Amino acid sequence: MSMPFGSWPSPFSAASVAASSPRIDGARFVGHEIWWGESVPSEGGRVTVRSSEGREVLPAPWSARSRVHEYGGGAWTASPAGSLFFVNASDQRVYRRDDGAEPRPLTPAGPAHGGLRLQGGRLFAVREDLTADPHLRAIVEIPIDGSAADDVERVRTVVEGTGFYAHPALSPAGDRIAWVQWSGDRMPWDSARLHVRGADGAELVLPTRAALQPEWAGEDELVFADDPSGRWNLHRVALDGSTPEPIAPADADTGYGLWVLGNRWYGLLDDGRIVAVRTNGRDEVVLIDRDGSTRALAVPCDGHVSVDDVSRSRVLLSGNGSTVAPGVWCVDLDTGAVSTVAGGAPADAAWMPPARALVVEGMHGPVHAFAYAPANPDVSTPESGRPPYLVLVHGGPTAHVTGAAAAAIAFYTSRGIGVLDVNYGGSTGYGRAYRERLLGQWGVVDVDDVIAAARGLADAGLADPARIAIRGGSAGGWTVLSALVRGGAFAAGISRYGVTDLRGLVEHSHDFEASYIAGLVGPLPASDALYIERSPLTHADRIDVPVLLLQGEEDRVVPPAQSEAIRDALAAHGVDHEYVLYPGEGHGFRSAETIVDALEREIAFLRRVIG
Repeated sequence: MSMPFGSWPSPFSAASVAASSPRIDGARFVGHEIWWGESVPSEGGRVTVRSSEGREVLPAPWSARSRVHEYGGGAWTASPAGSLFFVNASDQRVYRRDDGAEPRPLTPAGPAHGGLRLQGGRLFAVREDLTADPHLRAIVEIPIDGSAADDVERVRTVVEGTGFYAHPALSPAGDRIAWVQWSGDRMPWDSARLHVRGADGAELVLPTRAALQPEWAGEDELVFADDPSGRWNLHRVALDGSTPEPIAPADADTGYGLWVLGNRWYGLLDDGRIVAVRTNGRDEVVLIDRDGSTRALAVPCDGHVSVDDVSRSRVLLSGNGSTVAPGVWCVDLDTGAVSTVAGGAPADAAWMPPARALVVEGMHGPVHAFAYAPANPDVSTPESGRPPYLVLVHGGPTAHVTGAAAAAIAFYTSRGIGVLDVNYGGSTGYGRAYRERLLGQWGVVDVDDVIAAARGLADAGLADPARIAIRGGSAGGWTVLSALVRGGAFAAGISRYGVTDLRGLVEHSHDFEASYIAGLVGPLPASDALYIERSPLTHADRIDVPVLLLQGEEDRVVPPAQSEAIRDALAAHGVDHEYVLYPGEGHGFRSAETIVDALEREIAFLRRVIG
């Protein structure tokens, strides 16, 4: 049957997309079981912990979610004996739940916690106290017996200050601890140091550039990721004043932007081997032998892969893939056996063919993207005409997409609307030089790159140039609106909780991003005129295509005032627009009800404005 693009019947409903899209939040070996964190969209995005034995370890209404650095991460961990330690979403206290018992608090009310790590029977966390003046963050050790539940003095502070901390790592003997630290005037992917403190309080600061994930490879040796060469590679250093040495360097990244505290990009085996993720657009999981030789592992995941846990020769990986849904996998590194623990359903190639990696030449150099052509086995492609496309712009902007298979993509492609997912300049996954292309140029390079990617797609004969829409969230929403201000490239735009006014964003910015915009645009007040000139709100009168605005009412990163300001400006200039405010939603939509409504509004909007 032949039907016009955009009108194809599809089995991918908004409800099925919401149900198929739980977020995986880490995994652990716990005795003979495997536990993993998973969001529950039907319960407002609550994060539970499940067991490979089919039971729910963290029942409702409890939810493991951290708000440290606003983006959280590392909200749960577990002991080998089966005790669960988690940050409760509603109060940000750390709790312990033993088998079948009611969770009991381990920390006093007040500060937020995240980045939990249990090592040698000792529980460490990153703590953030936004009630203090100035705001304080720390790495702390939390007694696991509950003795500090009402006594903050019983929580031992390892290090505290107004900067930022991540990745606490306890030495095998338990007398030294390493961590990553950066100051508030830099982002961790720009500059982060590796610190080591002994029991005597003496502190060693290693000469790192943008350190990630220290791990002890012995009593006097650390392994960590750093990018002095322009790529995050693994390094090894003896704590005797030696210079760090790279381990099996490659033109790929082991690590990416430290937005959340729970990601881990490699694991050390007891026999000295290392399993690591390497990213160059897509991910590859490799095994590094003791002599430095490497071999790729045949695993189904190749996007945003996290090496969550290691036990003898087994490793737990979570992530997504170009041919599978997000999931958790257990890999035996000796036998090569791979078993699916959770999720990971194979994508039906008839409905979800692998994304095509696309590189186009832009004004600032090559632009990387992934193209998903329309696909529906029940419909034949019209003999004439080219399909409409939806260009996706990721948030961050220091983040990246990997060409993953997803029901959220098939929702469009199965209806005859192609999708182009763009890693514009500033994205991670392609090295520091590509990432730093955006410094001082936010609102310029990102806009130039998404326009170049869209035009490259049309020039290749893959898309109808008159029917290309653009959609993005957060920083991606900023790029959407900025591209519409530029005009001429897109027939419509969808902004989810997008930035519209730079000065307003800085005014309401949280600590983690307090200096982020200064690096992407320029310091204030010297760059005030530039902030006004770059903001889409300033030039809303130039937008002449329909716009859909979707916003969470409780968003503390990009408050509703941002979307409502551009809404009012569009209304004042008679621009076709829709605005939806979702109660209870923050920065990113989590509840099934919101996900369903947003997708249904988007497809109805696209059908109306681009056919």
